[in-house]
Amino acid sequence: MKPTIGILGGGQLGRMFIQNALNYPYEIHILDPDINAPCAHIAHSFTVGALTDYETVYQFGKQFDILTIEIEHVNVDALEQLEREGRQVFPQPHILRIIQDKRTQKQFLNAHNIPTADFVLIDLPAHLEQHTAFLPAFLKVGKGGYDGKGVQRIDSPADFYKAFPAPSLLEKAVENMRTEVALIVARNAKGEVKVYPPVEMVFNPALNLIDYQLSPYLLDAKDCKKLEELACQIIETLGMVGVLAIELFVTEEGDFLVNELAPRTHNSGHQTIEGNYCSQFDQHLRAILNLPLGDTQARSFALMYNLVGEAGHEGDAKCEGMAEILAMQGVFLHLYGKKTTKAGRKMGHITLIGESPTILKEKLKIVRNTFRVIAD
Repeated sequence: MKPTIGILGGGQLGRMFIQNALNYPYEIHILDPDINAPCAHIAHSFTVGALTDYETVYQFGKQFDILTIEIEHVNVDALEQLEREGRQVFPQPHILRIIQDKRTQKQFLNAHNIPTADFVLIDLPAHLEQHTAFLPAFLKVGKGGYDGKGVQRIDSPADFYKAFPAPSLLEKAVENMRTEVALIVARNAKGEVKVYPPVEMVFNPALNLIDYQLSPYLLDAKDCKKLEELACQIIETLGMVGVLAIELFVTEEGDFLVNELAPRTHNSGHQTIEGNYCSQFDQHLRAILNLPLGDTQARSFALMYNLVGEAGHEGDAKCEGMAEILAMQGVFLHLYGKKTTKAGRKMGHITLIGESPTILKEKLKIVRNTFRVIAD
């Protein structure tokens, strides 16, 4: 009898997971608060409900053999109870407790000698006054932040008004930073681990989310091995089953500092659909079902460009320039099925495949000037 899989969250990550899972003999069932979520019309069943409500998560989860997530902000108490009752929950609930609060996540990294930027915990906005010597720094809300929301740069006491009215952490700005990279690592219950090549991330400074990323990020063999060992150390220390995204700062001296962890498929792994032999979505399915993990090697250079809603447009979504970009070689369009658009909302992504980073950046210029998501 084939296992049934329930997913907490019905956004674009769940949608791409289902698109991959349709190749297998498994049914995917979704819980999400939005009746128009991207997964609503492609899941085997779709339940509308709050991901943070104990009873909603518990009643949904007890129907299925395996539970997983596409967003970490879920009710962990319900998942722990389901695990006690024999349901398989991946990532495991105790790991979600560590990672869904950036404060405990940083403390975990420190406790296990995993390199990260210096930080202090801030319980109340008034406590910032005690740490003026720590500036410049980034203030990050402990729980609930995502896609750049819940992060503020603090350069001086004049910025303290930006403080969050919730427990936060103040993270020292890495002033000698060369770039930011991310990599995906996967582990199944047998303990098999596979690591994807790192990608370089380029951020939109206004939205504080990824504008585009290049894969693979070229490093010498020694640094590649160092990154791979670090990724293995983190997922094995957690004992996690599933896919884990690791975002890191690279300093001018060549050191790697872990920025954040995400215990799920991630924006920084979207290019794996076309750019790698096994996508992050296929890998996550393999991991939670305890199947052999897939080949993580890159098939070519790939660039993933986030499509966000155009400024000044809000309403029913419409695309401009689709025919033009689809006429280009090595261009793959992924729209997330979101009914409405607004400025800065993630509406999809475009993956570009090519022989070199230079070629991909030239293609990106054309795509930027051609394709837009606007309001109808």
